[in-house]
Amino acid sequence: MTDAAPRPFRLRSLWRTTTVRLTAMFIAIFVGFAIVLLGLIAYQSAIQIQREQLRDVQREIVQIRLLSSQSGVRAVAFAVQKLADRPGPGIYYLGDPTGVMIAGNVTDFPAVVLTEPGRYELNYERGREIFGGPEDAVPTSGTAMVESLELPNGLRLVIGRDVGERRGFNAIILRTFFGGVIGIIVLSVLAGGLTARYVLRRIDAITGTSNKIMSGNLSERVPVTGRNDEFDAVATSLNAMLERIERLMVGLKEVTDNVAHDLKTPLTRLRNKAEAALRNPDPEARRVALETTIAESDQLIRTFNALLLIARAEAGTSTGAFSNIDLSEVVADVAELYTPVAEDAGMALDAVIEPGIELDANRELIGQALVNLVENAIKYGQNTEGGSISLAARREAGRIVIEVADKGPGIPEADRSRVFERFARLEASRTEPGAGLGLALVSAVVRLHRGDIRFEDNAPGARAIITFPAP
Repeated sequence: MTDAAPRPFRLRSLWRTTTVRLTAMFIAIFVGFAIVLLGLIAYQSAIQIQREQLRDVQREIVQIRLLSSQSGVRAVAFAVQKLADRPGPGIYYLGDPTGVMIAGNVTDFPAVVLTEPGRYELNYERGREIFGGPEDAVPTSGTAMVESLELPNGLRLVIGRDVGERRGFNAIILRTFFGGVIGIIVLSVLAGGLTARYVLRRIDAITGTSNKIMSGNLSERVPVTGRNDEFDAVATSLNAMLERIERLMVGLKEVTDNVAHDLKTPLTRLRNKAEAALRNPDPEARRVALETTIAESDQLIRTFNALLLIARAEAGTSTGAFSNIDLSEVVADVAELYTPVAEDAGMALDAVIEPGIELDANRELIGQALVNLVENAIKYGQNTEGGSISLAARREAGRIVIEVADKGPGIPEADRSRVFERFARLEASRTEPGAGLGLALVSAVVRLHRGDIRFEDNAPGARAIITFPAP
């Protein structure tokens, strides 16, 4: 099976990604808020400009009215014309009681504006300036908000402001707003596209690794960029899982090979002995052959039971049997049970046990693990002087420590981790009795109890050290 090729970059695949959809949603929400916000700003700005213009108009009306009550027509006309000559949006008109223009910068108003005082919004046309203005001035027109009134001396006064400035300001706001919205949309779409493409590439890397693993290459791993982002966290977790799966698959293969190797010989021997017993006419020889067959069958059953117990311990199916146990008592019972066994083997067993050590554990599994270690020490811990075994249990630095040490030849440093594998045998000839499952069971039980086990050099001999987290 060939490796899966990277998925090509397509806009359709981008739109299917959560990143692009979320980006589009956030763009829509942001643009909506921007429209409402800038609309309110434009509206409030227009209202504020209108208010300022009306305040300016009222202030000028008050000044002209005060001047008309204190001075003559000529002074009032001069003041109005002076205001009209200033550049800006101001609209000024001063007429006599009949409406004939005296001063200002707008020559014509509707009759109703002059005859009925009030506030009006109307179109206007600027005329030629009356006092001191250039004769070739170009007339202009527009829309103005004006207020007309009759002065105390009977003159007609109209003062206002051109609203074009206000509308021009609103137009600037709208142009800026639409330009900003378009820029936001373009930049957001580009950012969303680049982000989605980056996400797709990382996901494609994971997919490609998965396809290679499914094709049989268990050594493949998800690439880690080193950015320490969430994708690296996922990749690290996946790689740890893949490492565990590969280790289990390799272990399963080794177990299968070892089971076939270690069980084929005794099963063949068992069959041959049974066949020989059938052919032997001597009843006593048949009885001996049957007893031997039963003993070897028991050994096979023990091997399968050990495999089953290891599998259950590694799967954690025994955790329901946990309870608070007196670990000191369990270690003492094992020491008492195997002291005469060690003496029969020409060895001495010394136990140094700190009292009152408690642990949340399965009593039977812990006892079986200690028994396996002690039996292993008795089996392989002898030397020319017979040898000795030490068993210890104590609290140390917030942890519980159990040690089983012997004075035998020890374990080479290169093999200290391999001895915990199933069917691991340091003697290649496999002439010694046993199936190589004792230490594998110990390791599984210790891991089930969240502990750690290792072998160290006892100079001479080997020392097994088990540590559990203290309750």
